[in-house]
Amino acid sequence: PDVICVDNVILFPAIKQFGKPWVRVISCSENEIDDEDIPPHLSGCGENDHAGHQRYRDHFNAVIKPIHDDFNAFLAANNEAPYPIGQFFEASPHLNLLLYPAAAKFKRRHPLDPAKFQYLEGCVRQEKPYTVPTFAKNNDGPLLYVSFGSLGAGDVELLKRIIATLGKTRYRALVNVGGYKDQYTDVPANVIVESWFPQPSVIPQVDAVIHHGGNNSFTECLYFGKPAIIMPYVWD
Repeated sequence: PDVICVDNVILFPAIKQFGKPWVRVISCSENEIDDEDIPPHLSGCGENDHAGHQRYRDHFNAVIKPIHDDFNAFLAANNEAPYPIGQFFEASPHLNLLLYPAAAKFKRRHPLDPAKFQYLEGCVRQEKPYTVPTFAKNNDGPLLYVSFGSLGAGDVELLKRIIATLGKTRYRALVNVGGYKDQYTDVPANVIVESWFPQPSVIPQVDAVIHHGGNNSFTECLYFGKPAIIMPYVWD
């Protein structure tokens, strides 16, 4: 190849050593590229909670140290310099693409060089058209879309509670339940569950989105101008 693109959270030494320019894609969150003044990646801390940032970093680094030591040994065995505690990847010296809107970026102590860090703004994939089905109940009610991503769909009990609550409202709801659709046997008439939805074609048609904070859902809601309720789930 002439260029290597990588979307990952750990370094593969072969990428750096292949002898070709490489581009890092940051698809989860801008704070994968760390800075002293912004919330640590995975922390969920508020932007101005600097004491919380430090508590999180201290705890994270203590927990991760055995794994990090192993990873640094792997890097050394492959002729790469060790990383500081807590770091498993690095920015590309060539180009880094952030799947994130610049308008929502963090205020960094060390601003990212725009020549090497490009925000992709509304980077939304094209999907086949989606027709909203007829609901047996509340067919004229406001339409919600609920999705917690592929990992969140595994929390069947949580989604069942949400669906039961939605069944008592005046709303309609499309709910993404992943590969667990057969476990939903008592679905209210104003709720439709599916294993998958063409999300970029659904969101423009709904009144609001309830999601887990995943970066695709986050940026798609901004792109289409839809209000969202975010229920953070795992690292998103």
